[in-house]
Amino acid sequence: MKPTELKNDIYWVGAVDWAVRDFHGYETPRGTSYNNYLILDNDPTLIDTVKHDFADTTIKNIKTLIEPSKIKHVVINHIENDHATSIDRIMALAPKATVYMTERARKALDRFFDMSGWKVKIVKNGESLNIGKRTLLFLETPMLHWPDSMVTYVKEDKVLFSQDAFGQHIASSARFDDEFVTCASMWELEDAVWDYYANILMPFGQLIKAKIGEIVKAGLEIEMIAPDHGIIWRKDPGKIIQMYLDMAAGKATQSVTIIYDTMWQSTEAMTQPLARGVNDEGLDCKVIKLRATPQSVAAKEFWKSRGTLIGSPTLNNLTFPTIAQFLANLRGLRPKNRLVGAFGSFGWGGGAVKEIYDEAKKLGLAVFEPGLQVLYRPSLEDEARCYEFGRAFATKVKEYHATF
Repeated sequence: MKPTELKNDIYWVGAVDWAVRDFHGYETPRGTSYNNYLILDNDPTLIDTVKHDFADTTIKNIKTLIEPSKIKHVVINHIENDHATSIDRIMALAPKATVYMTERARKALDRFFDMSGWKVKIVKNGESLNIGKRTLLFLETPMLHWPDSMVTYVKEDKVLFSQDAFGQHIASSARFDDEFVTCASMWELEDAVWDYYANILMPFGQLIKAKIGEIVKAGLEIEMIAPDHGIIWRKDPGKIIQMYLDMAAGKATQSVTIIYDTMWQSTEAMTQPLARGVNDEGLDCKVIKLRATPQSVAAKEFWKSRGTLIGSPTLNNLTFPTIAQFLANLRGLRPKNRLVGAFGSFGWGGGAVKEIYDEAKKLGLAVFEPGLQVLYRPSLEDEARCYEFGRAFATKVKEYHATF
């Protein structure tokens, strides 16, 4: 992809990764992009770098606009590998440039690169840098989503370079939100936002609310949000800010997701009458089999729905391995304000349903008890029990949802 102008003399010079499907264990069926930006001013300034695999791409893009040796400043908003591991290539081409980063970023990058020959400026929250016609404002955002993180705001152009915040894992020839919804859809863009937030930023809801509050309090006018992944928000940046506030507050749809796995299809046979019961109570229901679905998609759908039914056969007195993995993933994501019910089949001894409830309670989630268990394969009577359990759970979801 060639450079794309965001505003006068501000360019996207990043790379699109159409092929990536595993992003540190998080599946990315849409691919992703590594966004970094070049500001042409009296002091040309590069905002972030890219994953090392794409160093040649960003260097080529930069060279179409300026000789890299003329870069005066390099801003590193976030030192994760997909953003900072080509900085050594950039500094080799721009050895006189000053690198701006937080103190925590400096300590971490020291473990990856020999920075002894670099000019490094440690920035603190609220500090600014004049680069000619423009002033850059640095705002620290620790734990959004790493301790080193910060964002950079261009006052004159009202552009926020937001590093990982407000991003999505999308590979696209479209660079902006209005372009993307024309060639794809707003639904796909919003779904990618939910996916990204649920799998990366869910644990940091309170911090997100606080940091957005600081931006609002500072009176920053934002006409464009340029994240380090995915689509740039120029038509309606307020939309993604509101989405983040809603997600940080635990917003969910009044719906039910059934997440299950099965050994000999007995637990699977329970899902259909369960879903019918949910539907007959007027709620949308999505059914997800874990071995046929990425864990990241299951986490997203769990987060989108107010209520989730988790189903597992009992294996060695415990949950099925894929369900155990899903529950371990939730433990790290720390979801709030969700209702969980459990169901499953067993042979000579149960245990899976109890373990699901135990894990949900450890997470502080609301639970719908008692769960539903079936011996071996569900009979017609068992299917009727499943149907009623689905209806009862949906009724409880509606009551619980009304409290938010």
